[in-house]
Amino acid sequence: MSTDDQDDALFKALGHRSRRLILDALKSAPRTTGMLCALLPELDRCTVMQHLKVLEAADLIVVERRGRERWNHLDALPIHAIHERWIGPYAAYAASMLSRLNKTGPRCEEPAQIPAAVTDDPDDR
Repeated sequence: MSTDDQDDALFKALGHRSRRLILDALKSAPRTTGMLCALLPELDRCTVMQHLKVLEAADLIVVERRGRERWNHLDALPIHAIHERWIGPYAAYAASMLSRLNKTGPRCEEPAQIPAAVTDDPDDR
């Protein structure tokens, strides 16, 4: 799978609220599919399994089978890669632009003098 395809799968996976809730739950510890179903009572087991397949396709979870149980582990490395590729550089760019604006922008130390032509009431003329 190409890097662009992998990024697309990752953004798709992160684009749904239920999948983000599942990832939040897995931050603290691995959980079985049954545990995740209990955390999302508004979803049936089949829907939770579909969300887990999307997360697994995006390499955000690693599945470990122990007997009849399916343990889901968070793999945060793809999110870190997105941060390195997208978020970090864009945040640095935004910070540098704000810094440049701050250095070159007007200082508001003294109240600006408003030209009389702007403050004159046209009805007074």
